[in-house]
Amino acid sequence: MNNRRALWTNALTKRSRPEKKALAVQSSNFCGKVLGIDPSLRGSGFAVLEAVDARSIRYVTSLTLKLTARRSFTECLGEIFSTTRWLLEEHEIRAVAVEQTVYVQNFRTAHILGSARGACLAAVALRSLPVSEFAPLRIKKAVTGLGQATKIQVSRMAAQLLRLPKALPPDESDAAAAALCYIFSLKSLK
Repeated sequence: MNNRRALWTNALTKRSRPEKKALAVQSSNFCGKVLGIDPSLRGSGFAVLEAVDARSIRYVTSLTLKLTARRSFTECLGEIFSTTRWLLEEHEIRAVAVEQTVYVQNFRTAHILGSARGACLAAVALRSLPVSEFAPLRIKKAVTGLGQATKIQVSRMAAQLLRLPKALPPDESDAAAAALCYIFSLKSLK
């Protein structure tokens, strides 16, 4: 028991340097990969963008994690966690941008969305990466200039900003917009 506690304490100590990492990422000269996440239980969107320099943002990849109703609630959370962890490791992510949950009147829906967000954020926390959460209106305004923009407007503008030949699927587009919002918010600090 004491050996296990000592190993756990050592593992936590090795990981506990997020302050330095967060300070480096929060500078206005941020270059590196950002993972944007639009969490949902059955259709989470993920997008990896790279801030190459002060003026250039590159699309790296994106995916929609579609999970059928045959999968249990806990299986879905496990898949969301695993996918987030895989993307963080595969692409050497330096920061994460997550769309905040919108106001939901239904407790069950709020619980499901919160659980999906928790699965994503748990994977990020294990890597001690900085996380920025943005309200949907702020993301829309950052990408289109309008806080009340439609999903189609956000999707088209994200594709245009990333120089993509066509718009991404809706969940991936929302994730890319969150990552763009993160990068734009850092660049506006200059």
